[in-house]
Order: sequence, then structure tokens, then C-alpha cells
Amino acid sequence: MTVIVREIGPGVRADLEGFATVRRKALPFFILTPDSLAYDLDHYPAAAHYRPLVAEADGEIIGSAQVGLLHENPGPSQGFVNVYTRPDRTRRGAGTLLVRAAEEYLAGLGATRLLAWVLDEPANRAFAEAHGYRAGRSAHFLRLDLARLPPLQEVPPGVELRTAADFADDPRPLFELDAETTADEPGEAGPAELNYDTWLDDTWRHPLTDRALTTIAVVDGRPAAFTAARTDGTGRYGTGMTGTARAFRGRGLAKLAKNHSLHRAREAGCTEAFTGNDTGNGPMLAINKWFGYEICATEVRYVRELG
Repeated sequence: MTVIVREIGPGVRADLEGFATVRRKALPFFILTPDSLAYDLDHYPAAAHYRPLVAEADGEIIGSAQVGLLHENPGPSQGFVNVYTRPDRTRRGAGTLLVRAAEEYLAGLGATRLLAWVLDEPANRAFAEAHGYRAGRSAHFLRLDLARLPPLQEVPPGVELRTAADFADDPRPLFELDAETTADEPGEAGPAELNYDTWLDDTWRHPLTDRALTTIAVVDGRPAAFTAARTDGTGRYGTGMTGTARAFRGRGLAKLAKNHSLHRAREAGCTEAFTGNDTGNGPMLAINKWFGYEICATEVRYVRELG
């Protein structure tokens, strides 16, 4: 059996479906579709030099890699290498070939530091460490059965709940709220300054973004907290981001927004919800525990310094 690594063909449906199949089998708690992958490929900024790779064996795609530069982050040039193989197609050399191709590509672009998410399982961690990566922070994937939601919370006086669809004429206030909360997210890559036009492409217009279920708590006319919803049309709901502006923290507004979004997701026919949290994000983990989310997997951020 010969395994080859190649870039996916732009617009080639079989490649998109093969890439998506690998990701769904390796990360069944992560929401994506072939169409969302195609959109991401079309809208990555040129400065990221994004290059999705696949490993193919006898005409079957058995591995995938997301490769590119973290172009918006300050400091030394950093790249990302996220490699996944189908759990039922391991030990064929696909992972090693993908890592080698990704590292050669990023080194050629001048990257001196590489970041990779690795499932927290002995074989996966051993693979990363054998290739020179060291463990850093970690993050949990969580799942919630929407048949078992806590009661719907009452909206307190002075607070209004709105959806992203209500901001269709001017989504900039949502961008500003997202940018502020994202800046406070933990991570070793350093804070990246969000650009409005990029946010419109990456978030607002993304095919997985569900504006009807994305919920915003508004106080005195100002968006104060929100939960961003993604759906894939198969009954799966995911939280892209949940956060509160600094001036409004400690009032339970993010929890309120997420509570109402989850209830409306169930009414819309969704059956399960997924989210992810950095293991150091205690407040958000506590909120999700209150909702009934359970940890279904953990990923570790691995780092490799080049040169």
C-alpha cells in the first residue's frame, strides 16, 4: 500500500468530502461540513498561506492536515499544523508524511514556531513528542444532550435578549463584543487583533453560523454578552464563542444568553450540542457544567520550535 500526500483540489467535491470524513471520524464532536470546508478554503486570507493537505492510500483519503501561518499574531512567525488520521486507518505512515510535508512547507515560509492540537490519548501524545513537539495548554470538548436542558431562565429587568439576525443591517456592535471577549481568551499564541472585514467573512457570513440561534444580551442598548451558535443541518448545534464584555461581567449574562439559545435550538430540532473550553477557563467550564455538558475528549496544544 502506497500513501501519498497532496493538497486538496480547489472545488473538488470528493476531496472536500474525504477531508470532512476524516475530521468527523477523528473529531466527532466538532461541527463541519464539506460546504463549510470549501468556504473556509475560499476565504482564508492570503497572508495565512493556508494549505489543506490529505493523505491518500489506494485512492482513499485516510488523513488530513490544516496548515498555515498565524499571520495576525505578534512576535516570531508562527505556523499551525493540525493533523488527523482516520481512527480505523492508523499505522500506515499517513500522519508522519503529513507532518513532514507541513513542516517543510511552513519552514519555507519562514515559520520558526509551530503549534499543533493533539488529542489527549497516549498514542497521539507519543506521536507528537516523537516528532519534537512539547506539550502546552489543553482544552476540553464537551457534549450536551438537548433533551436534558435546565429550565429556561427569566430575563431580568433592564436586559433584552436579541438574535444576531436582529443586527443584519449593522453587525459591527457584535464584532466589537466578539473582539473584546476574544482578546481575553487564554492561549500561547498571543492575542490577535480582529479585523472587521475578516470577521464578516470568518464569522458573520460563515455557512455554519446560525444567526437565528446566536443570542445577545443587550443592556441599555449595548450588546453586553453573547453566545455564537453554529448548526450543520443534521440536528447538531455548536457554540463558536460565548463571552461577556468586561464592564458587564459577574452578572450571569453569558449564561442567560446561552440558556435561551439552547432552548431555541431544541425547539428548532437540534438534538445535541457541542462546545469547547480551555481547561484554564474556570468560569466558562462552570457555566457549561451547570447546563449539563460532559467532557467527551481533551486536546493538548503542542509546540515545536524550528531551527
